[in-house]
Amino acid sequence: MSNELDTVAVAGGTPDTEQPWSELGLKADEYERIREILGRRPTSAELAMYSVMWSEHCSYKSSKVHFSLWGENTTDEMREKLLVGIGENAGVVDIGDGWAVTFKVESHNHPSYVEPYQGAATGVGGIVRDIMSMGARPIAVMDPLRFGNLHHPDTLRVLPGVVAGVGGYGNCLGLPNIGGEVVFDDCYQGNPLVNALCVGSMRVEDIHLASARGAGNKVVLFGAKTGGDGIGGVSVLASETFDEGGPTKRPAVQVGDPFAEKVLIECCLDLYAAKVVAGIQDLGGAGLSCATSELASNGDGGMAVELDLVPLRDASLRPEEILMSESQERMMAIVEPGQLDAFLAITTKWDVEATVIGEVTDGDHLVITWHGETIVDVPPRSVAHDGPVYHRPLAEPSYRQVLSQDTTARFEKPATGPAIRETLLTLLGSPNLCDKSWVTDQYDRYVMGNTALAMPDDAGVVRVDEETGRGVAVATDCNGRFAKLDPYVGAQAALAEAYRNVSTSGAAPLAVTDCLNFGSPEDPGVMWQFREAVRGIAEGCKTLGIPVTGGNVSFYNQTGDVAIHPTPVIGVLGVLEDVSVRTGSGFSVDGSRVYLLGETRDELDGSEWANVVHGHLGGRPPVVDLEHEMRLSALLQQGVAAGWFSTVHDLSEGGLGQVLAESVLRHGLGARIDLSALQEASGLDAFTALFSESTGRVLVAVAPGRDEEFLAAVGDLPGVELGVVDDEHVDGLLVTARGADGSDAGFGVDLATLDATHTQTLPALLGR
Repeated sequence: MSNELDTVAVAGGTPDTEQPWSELGLKADEYERIREILGRRPTSAELAMYSVMWSEHCSYKSSKVHFSLWGENTTDEMREKLLVGIGENAGVVDIGDGWAVTFKVESHNHPSYVEPYQGAATGVGGIVRDIMSMGARPIAVMDPLRFGNLHHPDTLRVLPGVVAGVGGYGNCLGLPNIGGEVVFDDCYQGNPLVNALCVGSMRVEDIHLASARGAGNKVVLFGAKTGGDGIGGVSVLASETFDEGGPTKRPAVQVGDPFAEKVLIECCLDLYAAKVVAGIQDLGGAGLSCATSELASNGDGGMAVELDLVPLRDASLRPEEILMSESQERMMAIVEPGQLDAFLAITTKWDVEATVIGEVTDGDHLVITWHGETIVDVPPRSVAHDGPVYHRPLAEPSYRQVLSQDTTARFEKPATGPAIRETLLTLLGSPNLCDKSWVTDQYDRYVMGNTALAMPDDAGVVRVDEETGRGVAVATDCNGRFAKLDPYVGAQAALAEAYRNVSTSGAAPLAVTDCLNFGSPEDPGVMWQFREAVRGIAEGCKTLGIPVTGGNVSFYNQTGDVAIHPTPVIGVLGVLEDVSVRTGSGFSVDGSRVYLLGETRDELDGSEWANVVHGHLGGRPPVVDLEHEMRLSALLQQGVAAGWFSTVHDLSEGGLGQVLAESVLRHGLGARIDLSALQEASGLDAFTALFSESTGRVLVAVAPGRDEEFLAAVGDLPGVELGVVDDEHVDGLLVTARGADGSDAGFGVDLATLDATHTQTLPALLGR
């Protein structure tokens, strides 16, 4: 066998010819390790498999040494609702009444820079198939996006394509897009971040796993044919640094067909209902290389596959290309022989092509043949799970000390009413704080009829059970500027914000997924940032009592030697017993009293004011108090359930000023706001009180007649009364405040001015 494999190892059957391991992204020591594992020279097909499966994107070779922090910080109590955790296609949690929900966020960053539309579209398709492979019906998607400078020509290339790709694929699938983020920063200019999240629901007993068990069970490939698109795809592209001229490697970006995936979803759900699936895996990154090796590795034996049986769109594809292709809309199932006819009857019903390409064996190797000739004979675990593990050097970046000392204290703060008003309008129309309807209106947020809240609310809410109204709330967040200043605190700030945003709807936070976007792992400073962020998330989750269920790591988000800000995007999922009992953002009931919950401090470092007005990043990020976040969450859940609130809105970028403006704009109701109590409680000037970005704060409007109950429940939680929703007397926002010297620092701004300022930024550049 060894001699036969050596003979077919290279073109022309010349074993002495040097193999292209470096061109495939392997390091010299990795290539030597492959030879040691096999006890011989790998075939070209084996080399292709190892190269994609040992890539950074698929193997987590630089990051997984730090994932022990998840386990160390996950308690038995946190595991009670966790049905499937890290290591599967997606995590699954128990939400009660026999229902389970699976959710996960992943990246498609590099492909979306190369080809924005297809990169983003197939990012959505890939995460949806991860959810499908758990046995669930996908019920919603979200899209945390980050781009470079809004005025840069390349941003105007990438952004429209990405948004069209996300919307085009998700809309065609008939899945509501219920939230996400759109952030602009120069650090993402050559490395936009396209993260995609999907949520799915199922009954607890219907969970499926990626495992090939039972000798004699059939391996069935079904869905789209395999083509030349995406050969190497994200597996290689996401494992390289972009240089100044673009990506060093440009394999074909995958091409998606959402209508084929929609049919595939319904087909899979019928297969699950018929109980004819013993194991299942989607084909995403690394394609057949991943599906065959992971299923076999998770099973109890080996697997034999006849690669020439794979249906092809391009008959000229070589075996290596078939194994590396990341063509979309494909799944692989393990089916008992007695269930095969029933399985094929269902795929035929849905006009989904299905082909038996192999079977589970009682051996311990994955064996793949091509027209009767063995081209792969490997221990599957060595491909799928026992790849390289790097203990990369860690070193705190040298910029840290200088950056931390360069605070915003040196900048003069506006002190008069007109100057503060002008600052509010400047921020309200800035790229990160302006209205994002140009983006979100391209997404269908109400398809399927189960959306209870969506953008611009703080969290997306979807109904899971149409009989009881039980549902889930999901939010994603990350402030990369805070993470740049301190990755530990910045990661916890992202966790706290997503936790808080879920709580604003009235949901009880239950679980976490994350997408960790960083620069090159070969940079000790980047690895220090990564370790600190992971530590922050793990320890933060332990304090909050909610587990990390899974996620994604995206390295090499770097142009030359310049990395993006560390951007650990956090998704938090919470549970609502009845989605009809929820609260959105925006003043909606005239006469409601307005309160600010949480403590406001002089925390302008890393703020949008510093960014937009001064082009500055330095100092320390705001303090994160997770114990306070838990108390605040409990109050919000109680208040929403009791019907106290007409409005709940989290404070984050832009601070109180931004939230007040958004709140009056949402439903066109004016408000009278007096900052006197806030200034007295905090000792802050009017400007800082309005634009500080202290964490752990929420603006609530208490419905008329409910103040007494609300105030009794607040107890010693920090909070002040700010004013009233007064649409009868105020057209917009009227703010009363005093300057540091006791002078009048108040101002007013009408709805028309607020609206024009807030809504024109993106349409002016991108068209309507």
